Amino acid sequence: MDNQSGSAFAFDGSWREYAPIAFTNLLLTIVTLGFYRFWATTRTRRYLWSRTQFIDDRLEWTGTGKELFKGFIMVLVLLGLPFLFLQFGVQALVIRGFPKVAAVMGFAAFVLIFYLGGVARFRALRYRLSRTYWHGIRGGSDDGGWSYGWSYMWRNIVGMIPLYLMVPWAMISLWNERWNKMSFGPHGFQCSARVKPVFKRFLLFYLAPFLIVLVVLAYIATIGGMIGNVWLRTNYPPAIAAIALVVIILGVYAILGLIALAYYAAFLREGINTLKLERLDFGFEATTDDWLKLFFGDILLVVGTLGIGWIFIQYRHWKFFITHLEAYGEIDLNALTQSTTRESRHGEGLLDAMDVGAF
Repeated sequence: MDNQSGSAFAFDGSWREYAPIAFTNLLLTIVTLGFYRFWATTRTRRYLWSRTQFIDDRLEWTGTGKELFKGFIMVLVLLGLPFLFLQFGVQALVIRGFPKVAAVMGFAAFVLIFYLGGVARFRALRYRLSRTYWHGIRGGSDDGGWSYGWSYMWRNIVGMIPLYLMVPWAMISLWNERWNKMSFGPHGFQCSARVKPVFKRFLLFYLAPFLIVLVVLAYIATIGGMIGNVWLRTNYPPAIAAIALVVIILGVYAILGLIALAYYAAFLREGINTLKLERLDFGFEATTDDWLKLFFGDILLVVGTLGIGWIFIQYRHWKFFITHLEAYGEIDLNALTQSTTRESRHGEGLLDAMDVGAF
């Protein structure tokens, strides 16, 4: 590899260099009442991509704020009218004595949102690959993501039916399907992530709620409360009991969050470690400890700066991702030709509106 670290990927940006971009984006977004955020996203990505090196060349982001804005307008058209009907039309139907019709229309709106959520994930990844250039070559997909929307629905439903125990299968299978329909240059991605490596982490998260029951029972037994018809009294003042309850609740949520983070770390490692492109194998080396350091670092940054540090979160996360991303194998630049996949004419407005992640 050509970079000094010996890694296929390297990031040489700095927060000092990024700070003027971040603060300008924040100021213009506030002044324009949020309208500038599409161009702010573009400026941020252009900087982050330009400071990311893969082997012997840097990445280039070619997306525009106008594309993201067009995607947002598309959402207003596709989802705005259905939501208006759901907000006012369903209520009007119930008032006029048509509750069954209202229920059917409400269910149809829910299905539409569910379906479009899957399409959004697919099309956002497709858009980002199509606007990412390396050696003048871009990625993308000829698939519009409409069939993936149906897969997203039925796989998630199947994952939830047996008491949510098949959620890891749904996530892994959807990850594989999404990436197997993507390409970069003339080569298609191949992904064969497995459920087994991540299921133990998920099972730990799945069983964690039972811990809540045990903790509550312990609280009742030590602080005071009612179990059946028996009132347990203690000498603790009411203020101490209330503080203890708050601490317990916050502790339970913190534990659940950390376990969920551990599961996501395993999921992302499995997903990227099984990703291939022609003769390239990708890897992701971030451990659960690395994710915890990132998570608590984010909290300290935001809290310590009274919220201002939030503008550096995207920078931190991109640097974290690239720093732990790796690639192994060979790539023939002479055989790497431009992608023939069609380019999206609009950005990821649907994804942005639904607030779901693309990668």
